[in-house]
Amino acid sequence: MTTTFNNMKKEHLQAVAITTGIITVSTSRTAENDTSGLTISEIVREAGYPVGYYAVVPDQIETIRAELAKAMRHANCIIINGGTGLTHDDCTIEAVTPLLEKTIDGFGELFRLKSYEEIGTSAMLSRAVAGTIKNCAVFCIPGSTPAVKLATSALIVPEILHIISHASR
Repeated sequence: MTTTFNNMKKEHLQAVAITTGIITVSTSRTAENDTSGLTISEIVREAGYPVGYYAVVPDQIETIRAELAKAMRHANCIIINGGTGLTHDDCTIEAVTPLLEKTIDGFGELFRLKSYEEIGTSAMLSRAVAGTIKNCAVFCIPGSTPAVKLATSALIVPEILHIISHASR
């Protein structure tokens, strides 16, 4: 019988170090009042993954892309929260999606399913996406504190070693 870790075969995992980068996209939050970024940080650290990068940036495509490039020099699991909605200034998805080399379509699907279970039909407004760029996993999630808690604890942390193991091959 093959040993599994979170329903995955042990041979799918590699001995890779996971370091997290957190980028909050917001025109109203700062490092001092960023409860969502703090929540992500607490969850990943509790799981044993250090935070190697943190920033708060405004909703601007080029600024988000530049910050993502900086974060990738310090981390291989980048969690971008905020700027994923439908308002005129939400542009995280537009900034990041063209850069993804591989998409993880199931991430957005599962996030919306789990959100639906918590908040109902408004979950369809979520544009959460994930994918890889080189050997980094990049997750774009809504910026509300309940949404980052759900995405980080229920989806990202349980699978990040598996994702990075595949992305690093």
